[in-house]
Amino acid sequence: MTIKVKRSIALALVVVMLAAVGGILAACGDQQEEPQQNEGTEMKVQKNLKFGFVEWPGVTQKTYILKEILDNLGYNVEATTFTVPILIQGLSTGDVDVFAGGWMVTMAPMLDKHLESGAIEDLGTNIAECDYGPAVPSYVWEAGVHSIGDLDKFADKFDREYYGIEPGNDGNEVMMRAVENDTYGLGDWTVLESSTSAMLAEVKKAQEAGDWIVHSAWAPHWMNVELDLKYLEDPEKIWGENERVDTLARKGLSEDDPNVTKFLSQFKVESETQSGWIMEFDKKGRDPQAVAEEWVANNLDTVNPWLEGVKTVDGEDAQKALKEAYSG
Repeated sequence: MTIKVKRSIALALVVVMLAAVGGILAACGDQQEEPQQNEGTEMKVQKNLKFGFVEWPGVTQKTYILKEILDNLGYNVEATTFTVPILIQGLSTGDVDVFAGGWMVTMAPMLDKHLESGAIEDLGTNIAECDYGPAVPSYVWEAGVHSIGDLDKFADKFDREYYGIEPGNDGNEVMMRAVENDTYGLGDWTVLESSTSAMLAEVKKAQEAGDWIVHSAWAPHWMNVELDLKYLEDPEKIWGENERVDTLARKGLSEDDPNVTKFLSQFKVESETQSGWIMEFDKKGRDPQAVAEEWVANNLDTVNPWLEGVKTVDGEDAQKALKEAYSG
């Protein structure tokens, strides 16, 4: 009787031990499968993206370059034009996802409050070195107009007119504030708003006739090659200094699609490269989509660093996918 009891107890202990071991093995098995489940988890993707741009040649062509790349990664990019104030408002309200033309110094009065509140996210600088400010033909410079402060000395030669671009443009606003505050003695001047193409047509016409003109200018742009111009000094720094162009996004895009924001944060362009894009699109009058397709296909070595660690919407390697898109 005692032996049978001991055997029963021993058997029970064996069963308990086996059950415990089985539970541990099962638990270990669950732990081993967990990474596979994580690897199979779908990444967060916002397939439909709305890119805003202003009708400036540089940001227009840059937007189409981004669209060409992202479309080949499975995204659906809609590129829409706005004026600067409406575009910034759209970013702050989430109606626009991305703007790759944020001139961070001259746009500061419109942008800073949204960046500080977090309504707009700065994904990083895409052009580090650029010029933006008033310019005159070199013959006007040689006649003694080296600074914005020199303009009013020769007011009659300029007809007291400053040529800006699209209404709402930040450069226009800078000069309008100068007129309003009589900065540099410009209180009786007029800022003429039109469009980039109309302004450049006036500049070309004036230079051909040898007339005096002062206008907004920036680099990168083909005007710096094709037109005879000099940038004016700005002693009072009303245009700011150390201009750069950043890629801006709506609040939350980095959480909704970490993949696309990684790509956008790695997107860096040399000023000379963008000037080449502008020459093809704006000066030669080519379709921006055709320019983008041709440039991306022929410059994968430049594009690949932008795609480091980036995936397609299906989770495939972006560099490989883009190469395959242009092969054959």
